[in-house]
Amino acid sequence: MAIALTTLVAEAQRYLNADSISDYCPNGLQVEGRPNVQRLVTGVTASQALIDAAIEAEADVILVHHGYFWKGEDPCVTGMKQRRLKALLANDISVLAYHLPLDVHPDVGNNVQLAAQLGITVEGPLNPDNPRTVGLVGSLDEPQSARDFARRVHQVLGREPLLVEGQQMIRRIGWCTGGGQGYIDEAVAAGVDLYLTGEASEQTFHSAQENGISFIAAGHHATERYGVQALGEYLAKRFAIEHIFIDCANPI
Repeated sequence: MAIALTTLVAEAQRYLNADSISDYCPNGLQVEGRPNVQRLVTGVTASQALIDAAIEAEADVILVHHGYFWKGEDPCVTGMKQRRLKALLANDISVLAYHLPLDVHPDVGNNVQLAAQLGITVEGPLNPDNPRTVGLVGSLDEPQSARDFARRVHQVLGREPLLVEGQQMIRRIGWCTGGGQGYIDEAVAAGVDLYLTGEASEQTFHSAQENGISFIAAGHHATERYGVQALGEYLAKRFAIEHIFIDCANPI
């Protein structure tokens, strides 16, 4: 069964409340392809590898978390950008991208989906006083050591995380998928035992160590694989179309 591309886009916009969220890139339809959709491919980033795999899969639409046209980037269609867009346009494939709307959504968002994967009970926002803070706080059913929790992260995500180990047992956790290491001070203020995100900066080590909490960097790509899959499944069920998630390996 095929649906109109405009119908798919309108539902994604509505479901994610995308028009109300200020972001660093345009959310929604970034590249327009054929007018009807039967097969939807999802992935984390609209890289050349994902485009090539989507072409092979005969996709009509690629839905991603990391799309194109970021604020501050060179607007010229040259080099890598030209090759990507040329492949999409030549094969009449659309790109639909959602960044912050997919991070914060209460059902299919990256943060709630990662919590479900790791067995964390969501309690609320990391910083209720700052709505621009993209992150959550929650708890484990039973306290465990930082090393034990890091082993679970490794098992679930299939990637050995970077661990800065504190002394206390882990019960209360703050987290933000992707490049959320800058929120570690807000996590400390929230009283967490461990803060988890995708990436680490040099100063992250010192913030964790000197504030007496544990820290895990589990990979930007690895922590953001689940929201786009959940959104893809939602749209596939809503419109009875085919959905394929393609995970292009990324060690970062």
